[in-house]
Amino acid sequence: MLLFLIGMLFTIKILNKSILMLWFQNMLFLLVFLFIIYLMNMKFYNFWLFINMNYGMDKISMMMVLLSLWILGLMILSILSSLGGYYYLYLIQKVILLVSLIMFFFSLNIINFYLFFEMSLIPVLLMILGWGSQPERMNAGVYMMMYTLFSSLPFFLLLMYINLNFFSLDLYLLTNMNFFMFYDGIFIYLFLIFIFMVKLPVYLFHLWLPKAHVEAPIFGSMVLAGVMLKLGGYGLIRFILVFSKLMNTYKLIMIIYILIGSVIISVLCMRQIDLKMLIAYSSVVHMGFMVGGLLSNYELTLKSNLSMMMAHGVCSSALFCLLNFNYKRVGSRMLMMNKSLNQFFVNMSMWWFLFCVMNMAAPPSLNLVSEVMLIILLLKYSCVMMIFIFLISFFGGVYSIYMFSYTQHGTNYFYKSMFNYSTVDEYLLMILHWIPMNMFILNLMLF
Repeated sequence: MLLFLIGMLFTIKILNKSILMLWFQNMLFLLVFLFIIYLMNMKFYNFWLFINMNYGMDKISMMMVLLSLWILGLMILSILSSLGGYYYLYLIQKVILLVSLIMFFFSLNIINFYLFFEMSLIPVLLMILGWGSQPERMNAGVYMMMYTLFSSLPFFLLLMYINLNFFSLDLYLLTNMNFFMFYDGIFIYLFLIFIFMVKLPVYLFHLWLPKAHVEAPIFGSMVLAGVMLKLGGYGLIRFILVFSKLMNTYKLIMIIYILIGSVIISVLCMRQIDLKMLIAYSSVVHMGFMVGGLLSNYELTLKSNLSMMMAHGVCSSALFCLLNFNYKRVGSRMLMMNKSLNQFFVNMSMWWFLFCVMNMAAPPSLNLVSEVMLIILLLKYSCVMMIFIFLISFFGGVYSIYMFSYTQHGTNYFYKSMFNYSTVDEYLLMILHWIPMNMFILNLMLF
């Protein structure tokens, strides 16, 4: 498959823009359906298909690759009319990003895991710097790189420590032999989780994310929310199996800290006047809720976190697309300027409603299944968690309704002569976001 993706680079200069974009998108969707067929035949979580000594895949990595292919395919559809003359550079950058993501999810050697984890940042940085529309994009790019690189240094030192003491960096071997069953240490724990806490991100490590979202173009926001935030969750899933005793020692402190942070960010969502900041902060809330369930470390942990990552990746990507549709017509992301849009874009108002209620975990979306499983995990760990669960769920519903009602209702004093039009590719983009969120619930055995 990687040879197939690299071969795409050699066809970029042969085809013209429209044919090349459609061909590239269709090839990504073809890979998606091939992965779905393969997933239907995978029976167990512990089934590993070894590609070679350093690379392999199981159901978790397959689902993450499936999400990456789907979101990157939708990214092409979102920019068909606004990319300009730089589509060659965009497609080359996209192939590099896709290769780095696939290699990251398939890595069994921790050094390769770390290398492709950092390599995936470069295409996203180029998206922000190259296609961002405001001068502050330089500041946002520096924030993102400095946060991530600063947090990755302790993790790299931990890898050197593992190699010196156990003479192996094979993730599959360390998971099954459980070398760290009897090891304990607060510094090892902090070195391990710091890089993933920043990448997710959780409260106090989240400041780079709103800046990156605000300055990124639409396809940059889609890949950030849909795929890049899931790298931290995937890394925690892998290493929680290796450092089982270490995770159990400090998990109470971390769960309380993360859930309190999610409550604070939920309150901050209700005072945002920039819609993009509101959606970005809601991503922090959902990822914090997911990590709280992950650290509880029960039987449902992998299923609930995998379904939450899939559901949030598609839902947040759809909300950023809807916001971009309004931004192209209104020219602003401010709530005061985006009022009473149901008078001008009636059909898009329906999609706003559908994805806002999915963001607050309404049936029959996959968000509902994932949040119910996470609530069960946290209540099984401690009944005290009911306080945090209630606050996060309540405020999640409040800011989702606030976002929908404030943008679709009220009186618009600025655009009385706005005309109503929506293009076919916009409706297709919304349908392709809506279908996986509501169709996965028909076959939950995938999780």
